[in-house]
Amino acid sequence: MRTALLYDAQSVSQLLNGIVCVYKSAGETFNRVRQSFLHKLSKELCELECRIPKQRISVERDEVTRILTVKKFENLADHPLVMGPMYEPNDFKCSSAVRLGIDTAGVLVLGLNSGTKDVYELHREHPLRVYRLNGTFGYMTNNLYKTGKVVDKSSFQHIRRGALEKFLAATEASHQRTMYELCGVDPQSQAAYELAAKGLIRPTNTKAPVIYAVKFISLELPNFTIEVHCINEYEAYLKALINSIGTRLQSYATCTGIQCMRHSHFSLEHALLKKHWNLEEVIKNIQNNKRLMKMHGSLEGGLLQAVS
Repeated sequence: MRTALLYDAQSVSQLLNGIVCVYKSAGETFNRVRQSFLHKLSKELCELECRIPKQRISVERDEVTRILTVKKFENLADHPLVMGPMYEPNDFKCSSAVRLGIDTAGVLVLGLNSGTKDVYELHREHPLRVYRLNGTFGYMTNNLYKTGKVVDKSSFQHIRRGALEKFLAATEASHQRTMYELCGVDPQSQAAYELAAKGLIRPTNTKAPVIYAVKFISLELPNFTIEVHCINEYEAYLKALINSIGTRLQSYATCTGIQCMRHSHFSLEHALLKKHWNLEEVIKNIQNNKRLMKMHGSLEGGLLQAVS
């Protein structure tokens, strides 16, 4: 049930400032999700009590008495039926820290109005993200995803959990070694230890994908699932990672699902499902996210918690 506050459109619109965490479904582009989200907010705002249309003032003079009279009339030019909806999606400023690809589902962090500055700062810090990747052995497609055309097939019965875990461990170690080399230190040195003690090591090239951890989740041939902790990643890179697993294990592998489980300290439990994209839930989400960011104190705190 709505509170009394949620009957005043102007008061409600002033509360729509901050970071909103929503759940993006696979198969939808970022622009479509953004437009759908803002459309629902603007539609609900228009259903609330909006401002009273301006009045038109007219000064009339009586022809007999010559007395001037000031009269007020309803200004039809300011009527909602003439002006259109009081609130439209384009009235909001909305941006994302990272635009998830069309095939990626999961946590999507949006900045609403003044919150666009907050997501910019979040993006500038290159926070760690956690993905759950699903793959299938035995075939490869032209776009490395299940929706593509099958271009080749192979056997997969020889694949075992130990071989998969060994490759994942090697991938993680390779990326960690590369991070230290980019910083100009020996991974086995005291300088490397002191560098790691300060927190996550970020590459000098902010566009280079870096994997901090790769975890084995399950293997039920031909399907398997892994968890990847990374920064600077993009959808095509994650699909290629699944494909490289198949190649390394002398087979083919195709990505069948990508889910963003965590973005910095925003996780699935903070994300609003589409059925909850309404004013009351969005305002609660903004307030909860403000408390969450204040509790962590910094983005680095969220990063350290996410990778642990």
